[in-house]
Amino acid sequence: MAESRKASRYIVPVAVAGVAAATIGLVPALAASGDPDLPEITAQQLIEKIAASDTQTLSGTFRISTDLGLPLEGLTSGLGGLAGGMGGGGSTSADPSERLTQLISGSHTLRVAADGPERQKLTLLDGSDEYSLIHNGNDVWAYDSKSKEVFHEKAPAGTDAPGAHDGPKGQELPGTPKQLADEVLKAAGDTTSITVDGTAKVAGRDAYQLVIKPKQSGSTVESVKIAVDAANGTPLKFTLASVEGGKPVVDAGFTKIDFSKPAASDFTFKAPEGAKVTEGGAEKAAGEKSDPFGGQLPKGLEDAFGGFGPGAASDKGGVNVIGEGWTTIAKIDTGAPAPKTDEAPKEFQGLLDSFGDKVTGAFGSGTLFKTKIVNALLTDDGRVYVGAVTKDALVDAANAGK
Repeated sequence: MAESRKASRYIVPVAVAGVAAATIGLVPALAASGDPDLPEITAQQLIEKIAASDTQTLSGTFRISTDLGLPLEGLTSGLGGLAGGMGGGGSTSADPSERLTQLISGSHTLRVAADGPERQKLTLLDGSDEYSLIHNGNDVWAYDSKSKEVFHEKAPAGTDAPGAHDGPKGQELPGTPKQLADEVLKAAGDTTSITVDGTAKVAGRDAYQLVIKPKQSGSTVESVKIAVDAANGTPLKFTLASVEGGKPVVDAGFTKIDFSKPAASDFTFKAPEGAKVTEGGAEKAAGEKSDPFGGQLPKGLEDAFGGFGPGAASDKGGVNVIGEGWTTIAKIDTGAPAPKTDEAPKEFQGLLDSFGDKVTGAFGSGTLFKTKIVNALLTDDGRVYVGAVTKDALVDAANAGK
């Protein structure tokens, strides 16, 4: 099981998977009739089938569409200006820690292949151009066909190969629908309904539809739907829907899949003649100079992210956790008034204007930052309330002064 999870780190990142993994409960239900006609199965049995799946080899085509509800044009320009001001910017267009961030918006098609925990390959298709990320043993290669640039990183002796846990620069690499399903299913509680809602054909495979919904009101999550291969229990598709409606926040799944072993040649790579090759180890030796935080989050942010998530139930690292389950809110007291936007750098002002709205209440005033899933309220006196909850839920928490 652990090895099969490792094998799929390179397939597709979904930034909001952790949000979908809010505390959930288990409500047995029988599969509804549908096409294809499959034997009835309870939610408990289907979850056990997912847990027992041990897919080590596969190849196919994967499609991911993400719609976080962000004004990405303004966000991108704001972040770009900030990065430039800090001397940021990647050393190569092939660096996966930067290149794969484009998957957080829009629709993308990828070819994927995996052969156990030691060999995986992902190819991002962009018109006639391709970006490939290959993990083979102790080597990770990335190649950008448009710029003819190559990124290479080798694991230090005595450690797991890159991709077993983390990517270049310590960034965790992408996951598959199975990883997303595991995240949702591992934190069971009584705040969620889990049912089997019929069957479907996904990538030519018969599948059951596992549907997870919050029982609580106030969450931004409408449902999580996971299509599970009826034969081997491998999740084939993951869909995260927002209460706002419209396009799914995440719709990620296979359009073609083959569980036979890929050819060994699929995982071999040789830098093309004349290509610029950047070694990941060279950046580390230089002290990660392009990283304004020196490879670590500032203490306040580290505490905030460390204390927020499923299973958090008490004050930790300066974070006060309010509520439970899908309506959990993390409160962080920064101890200092929020900076005035008119005194902030121009690029930062643009970023705030892109997706920040002024709000007022008994708590005073502040700025609300919205996406279709995660919302955050920054009060003018320096408190932060964040969660996969509605604007009203955040304002109510701030008004309560908790």
